Formats: sequence, C-alpha cells, structure tokens
Amino acid sequence: MKILVTGGAGFLGSYLCKFLLEMGNEVICLDNFFTGNRDNIKPLLENPKFKVIPHDVINPFPVDLIGDVDQIYNLACPASPIHYQFDPIETIKANTQGVINVLEFAKLNGATVLQASTSEIYGDPLEHPQKESYKGNVNTLGPRACYDEGKRVAETLFMDYHRKYKLPIRMARIFNTYGPNMDKDDGRVVSNFITQSLKNKPLTIYGKGSQTRSFCYVDDLIKGLHKLMNSDYINPVNLGNPGEFTILDLAEKVIKLSNSESKIIYKNLPEDDPVRRKPDISLAKETLDWKPIINLEEGLKRTIDYFEKII
Repeated sequence: MKILVTGGAGFLGSYLCKFLLEMGNEVICLDNFFTGNRDNIKPLLENPKFKVIPHDVINPFPVDLIGDVDQIYNLACPASPIHYQFDPIETIKANTQGVINVLEFAKLNGATVLQASTSEIYGDPLEHPQKESYKGNVNTLGPRACYDEGKRVAETLFMDYHRKYKLPIRMARIFNTYGPNMDKDDGRVVSNFITQSLKNKPLTIYGKGSQTRSFCYVDDLIKGLHKLMNSDYINPVNLGNPGEFTILDLAEKVIKLSNSESKIIYKNLPEDDPVRRKPDISLAKETLDWKPIINLEEGLKRTIDYFEKII
C-alpha cells in the first residue's frame, strides 16, 4: 500500500512513518519542517520505500511528485501552544486551506483520509469525561482559538467532503500524547517537566496544579490511528489514555523518576487552559478493539531515558 503522511517529520508523524514502513508499506512524508525535525526521520531514509517531499500543505500539492496514494494521514499542523500561537494565522490556514488541499488530493486519488483532530475541540469541558457526542465549551476569541477552532473547522470540512463526494474519511480526536522524539522546547507539560527536572531547575506549574490531564504513550496512540484508518468508521473517535492525573501528580512523578533535586514553583494559569481533561474511550474499545496498554510511569521512564541523551 502507498501511504502519504503529512507532517510526517513531526513527533507523531515520524513514529507513524516508521510504523507503516515496518508493516511493509511505501510511505511518503510531506513536511514543511516548521515544527517537524529532520532528525526524527533520518533513520528512515535508508529504507527504499520511504520518500520525503518538503512542502507546506497550505500550498497546492505537488501531484506529480507524490503520485497515486491509497491512504492519507493528515498530521500537518503545529500541535503545542508555543508553536501554534507563534503564527496563529498560519495555524488557521493549515486547518482550513491546508485541509482543503489534503481533501482535494484524497478525492483525486479516491484515497481514504484520516484527520488528526484533537481533544482541544472540547475546549474547557463542562462534561467529564469527554465523549465524542460532547459539543464542547470553547472561546472563539482566545489565544488558543487558532488551534481549537481550526481543528473544529477541519472536522466540518472532512464531514462535508464525505457527504458531498462520498470520500472515505476518518477522524481521531487525539488527547495528550508523549514519548521519545518530543521536542524538548515545545512547551508541552511533559517535555517541560522532564527538561527542567534533568537540569535540576524548578518545575513550573501554571495555576495550582490541580488541573488534570490524561497522558497517552506514543506507541499506543500510533496503533490506535492505524486501527482507525483501517476501520470503516467515519465519525470522530477519542484516542487517549483515560488515566487522569493532576499536573502536580505529574511533576512529582517526573522528579522522582529522574532522581532530580528540582523544586516546584507556581505561576498564573494561561487563558482558556482547560481545568479537566479525560477521554471516554468506550467507542474506541468497541469499534476498534483498541485501548492503551503502557502506563504513565513506564512511559515516563522511556521518555526520560530519551531526554537524558539529548539534553
């Protein structure tokens, strides 16, 4: 099978490319390298079935360079607050014009296309845990809206292309994911804590640390994406680990596992930062026969081992 992965040099994209290659597929990585890292895909370049095309999805696709494909995973969008707020207009374009370009190319090929959506479409949720039926509690004018609302529009575009053109679509609502190959400077809580801890610097908690998140190890998430792509389910599916931890819990675990002397300091909570976040993954269990198997402590150990080598 020939598969296109947009954003294929990013954290999740590089793992996905590796996974798909190991299954014997031909894989094309499309990336503008704004947040993608060439080092992430360097080990894959020796595989004759792997091809890299530098390209921004906001621009028309290089059809001749890509050729025909059977499946498309659309992961092309900055995913951390630091990156997607750096240029909010470009973030919105990636989720509108970029998504339209992805869908048009899928339509041209008759390819099944999967959208990497996000738990952020739920905003600061009033429902807990969050089911796919929940419509969300969002601020269209806040600093996070370029990402949250962009991803919501992307889901709308996917469904409208399915309705109008019968395009086979898949939509994964991805919750917090972590693991090796994360960018140490991406501003996400796991990478922040590990970097600070390994340097014996204070761990920065925003707010009181009582806000919760659910952390899914990258290997589990990639298997979920693959199962979803190869299902026949067209509506959004939550993919994440339902284990719920406070940010303070996470900080204390990272300090312990990294044998750090770091202390904890507190700063003001950013605007629109969700208070609670936990996926209901009943649908993924029933429809995809998928659930995460790697617990937070084991995943953190693996991630800390990786960060020790790059810091």
